[in-house]
Amino acid sequence: MVSKPFSVLTTDGMGRAPNRAMLRAVGFHDDDFSRPMIGVASLYSTITPCNSHLDRLAQAGIEGIRAGGGVPQIFGAPTASDGIMMGHMGMRYSLVSREVIADSIEVVVGGMNHDGLLAFGGCDKNMPACVMAMARLNVPSVFVYGGSILPGTGPDGCDIDIVSIFEAVGQFQAGSLDEAGVHAIECGACPGSGSCGGMYTANTMSSAIEAMGLSLPYDASHPAVSSAKEREAFLAGKALVRLIELGIRPRDIITRKSLENAYTFVLALGGSTNAVLHLMAIAREAEVPWTLADFDRISDRVPHLADLKPGGRYVMNDLHRVGGTPPVLRALLDAGYLHGDCITVTGKTLAENLEGVKSIYDLPQPYDPVVVRPLNDPLHASGHIVILHGNLATDGSVAKVAGLKKRSITGPARVFDGEEACAVALEAQEIKAGDVVVVRGEGPVGGPGMREMLSITAMISGQGLGDQVGLITDGRFSGGTHGLCVGHVSPEAWVGGNIALVRDGDTITIDADRKLLQVNISDDELERRRAGWTRPEVRVRRGALAKYARCVSSASEGAVTS
Repeated sequence: MVSKPFSVLTTDGMGRAPNRAMLRAVGFHDDDFSRPMIGVASLYSTITPCNSHLDRLAQAGIEGIRAGGGVPQIFGAPTASDGIMMGHMGMRYSLVSREVIADSIEVVVGGMNHDGLLAFGGCDKNMPACVMAMARLNVPSVFVYGGSILPGTGPDGCDIDIVSIFEAVGQFQAGSLDEAGVHAIECGACPGSGSCGGMYTANTMSSAIEAMGLSLPYDASHPAVSSAKEREAFLAGKALVRLIELGIRPRDIITRKSLENAYTFVLALGGSTNAVLHLMAIAREAEVPWTLADFDRISDRVPHLADLKPGGRYVMNDLHRVGGTPPVLRALLDAGYLHGDCITVTGKTLAENLEGVKSIYDLPQPYDPVVVRPLNDPLHASGHIVILHGNLATDGSVAKVAGLKKRSITGPARVFDGEEACAVALEAQEIKAGDVVVVRGEGPVGGPGMREMLSITAMISGQGLGDQVGLITDGRFSGGTHGLCVGHVSPEAWVGGNIALVRDGDTITIDADRKLLQVNISDDELERRRAGWTRPEVRVRRGALAKYARCVSSASEGAVTS
């Protein structure tokens, strides 16, 4: 019989008879009280296709827990949709939801003294939130990704996805696509359940979590609508009971080495800049020392291999069709980029999990060009995510350079206080080639909530300016963003970062090769402007956003509230 190290506090002894009485009312039998009690966090909702099928996967996980000898207890947690909240004030709640979800899972699992946690997530913020809760609680845990959506079919028969419709809006504004064309793309972009198909934030984080060892092999690449994903959910339930028996906990799995594995995989696949924010937050919850310098150190040596959207041609379903995530991990392990001795939720090391798995280079890839480029002919010789510093980002900023023709720009600043003001200028086609757009007041405190700017970057791209305009912000970018864009500028404007002092017409330099972000004015001029600057009042005074603004740390520290 598997031990129950935590739930004994809830269920055992004469004094716990009232507790057992309530548990009997939800289906417990006598012998269930001697088995490990396992929380099943299902982020199911019909708010977004990312999560609309998680109820089915959670039921398969429950069956796996029962088969393994545990007693499951399912519960929900709030979730929100980045894609639907994009472009308006609702996006303020996106990053905030990560903290709320982590807190919610902690409250249930901690309050019930669950012996383990099986979590099902599918959208950008609920996935890192689940892992943050696992690290915080440190009870045996397994994460299951809901899986990626299948590609949609565009009017011309080509594959399309969610970013296609964002960019279609920009094409409409530029006059290159009519209203009927936008409607056709709108209707075809999202054909069913699953997370956004490119190497956007959801697929980025699922890949990172698999490489970190907190999910089963192939978790990141099994499609949402597949029997493989349902089998995986069942096996994850069984694996969790085994983890409890072995006494393996999240902090045994989340280490500096496994974080290096996670970020290495993100870089090889061309993942989202949001990985920097979320991996930093996970490291802090696990109490693992980790800084922006660690991201840059790894980025300097890891090649970008996968030709995945938004910078490339393909989506996660294409990677699935050529073998999935483990063959890529095997190639990276064979080449010396990964630590194979890291323990995982299978109870085995990463290297042991990959025994018998062929390298992606030993499998046929029926695409030209191939989905995963050879190690000696990568898309980029070093990582596509770069940490920039300079007088505009003394604490750091994050840029994604995948697929860029230009890695630097020096041009006049076009300054906007908030996303909406920038959107108005773009709709009027006031942004010109060579401009450096500054969107400020969107940081963790200033937003509050650090909104993503996908609608802005998609309009820029749709207007044909993607390679001709720079964009910097103290907010974030979606994993679907591409172009010369710098986010997470720290310190943010609201707390007095130098981005607050930039004026229209100042010359700004973004240089990914020199890792530089600066406004080209003197230190004396910056200090003169600072003397006339006053910190603005917070935008929100009540509720979740106000609490977040009071508690949140800098983006350079993961924007965590704990």
